[in-house]
Amino acid sequence: MVYVVAVTYDRGSPLSLRPQLSQRSASLGAGPERFGGWAIRRANGTSDRDQLALPGWNSPAPQSWQALKAEAAEHPPLRVAGPFAGIGGIELGLRRLGHHADVMCEIDDGACAVLEKRFPGVPVERDVRDLRALPRGVQLLAAGFPCQDLSQAGKTIGIEGNRSGLIGEVFRLLRRSRVPWVLIENVPFMLQLGRGRALEVILNELEALGYNWAYRVVDSQAFGLPQRRHRVYLLASRGGDPRNVLLADDSGEPGLKTPARRRSFGFYWTEGVRGLGAAVDGVPTLKGGSAVGIPSPPAIVLPSGRVITPDIRDAERLQGFEADWTLPAQELTRRRGARWKLVGNAVTVDVAEWIGLRLRSPGQYDPSGDRPLVRKSAWPASAWNLGSGRFQAHSSRWPVVVEAKPIHSFLQFDRVNLSHKATAGFLKRLRSGSLRYPSWFEDVLERHLERTAKL
Repeated sequence: MVYVVAVTYDRGSPLSLRPQLSQRSASLGAGPERFGGWAIRRANGTSDRDQLALPGWNSPAPQSWQALKAEAAEHPPLRVAGPFAGIGGIELGLRRLGHHADVMCEIDDGACAVLEKRFPGVPVERDVRDLRALPRGVQLLAAGFPCQDLSQAGKTIGIEGNRSGLIGEVFRLLRRSRVPWVLIENVPFMLQLGRGRALEVILNELEALGYNWAYRVVDSQAFGLPQRRHRVYLLASRGGDPRNVLLADDSGEPGLKTPARRRSFGFYWTEGVRGLGAAVDGVPTLKGGSAVGIPSPPAIVLPSGRVITPDIRDAERLQGFEADWTLPAQELTRRRGARWKLVGNAVTVDVAEWIGLRLRSPGQYDPSGDRPLVRKSAWPASAWNLGSGRFQAHSSRWPVVVEAKPIHSFLQFDRVNLSHKATAGFLKRLRSGSLRYPSWFEDVLERHLERTAKL
């Protein structure tokens, strides 16, 4: 029998965690049991908290919440190095599970101000190229390396670009300090850019250094955040099985939502020729850049018909940070969009938290059904190699399923109308192109254009 378990996230939003396909029972006692960011509450009022299964987490047998906590406690937290820390998304998620950053590197002034405020006492080196070696005892190198040369919003130069080519600094550090675990994050476009050359280079380097590896594409929406954000997470280990951390949980992807007037509809007003970046009941991927060359918020059509842009504090929340996480950066620069750039380039905290949990309490991956990887061009969405060859996995982008509020209910801060100028420019690009979009979309934008002309 499958049960649905009510969940409350630490930030106070009532959510639910949905089970998936296999027969699992779930039962809870009174009060929330907390571990990391999750607070799971009693579903039926009669059962024992210790018998809680983790519905939707693809373990071979039900695993109690208390057992997961106890198992995690048996594994000491890891000491972490973050060579491309940004505003600390990976490091914050890992910290929620007790892992500790020994050193971080970041070259952006605003991001450094955030790190120094949010991670007091942790050394921040300004340039990874000046870091001669990792501190002794580091057990996990976690690197969300620059994606500007690999992303569709960037220059798509490839792994040899000046920014994304900095991944070579990771391998330089690994050759000096063979740390047990390596976590790498980047955009999924690197799976296909240049016939997947970027990932090929990375995996060849890891294999030459003696690492097993597994990777999968993960959608931040799976963690209850109304932002469609696909990212590649690659975990490598010199002794462990990275599949049990990264691939053991799988809830399967929910069906697609149909755009409708009664729903929120997020899109990028800076696009309109090659794409919309649309998302139903959410926003498309928050980005550090845009088609018009500036970091900018997406637009959202509310159920009322109003077209707005969200506040930067809600953008921070959409990435799993607390509101005003990047406020220290504002003291250094008044550049338009500076905080948006930092948030758009960040790693979603909740995904890093889940990885941090599984690093301390691994699951058990079932590779039956996986097959040897035969690649002619792009890479699959998930794969692994334990030293005996590369295999294609079949992991979805949703390791867990946490139901999110629609974006119009998620937002907490001021909503600013999309300007008349921005709306007019987007409509012009939309009409000159051949994109498909909901039949009501153009009419809503026209009405918004009329209203903003009077303001």
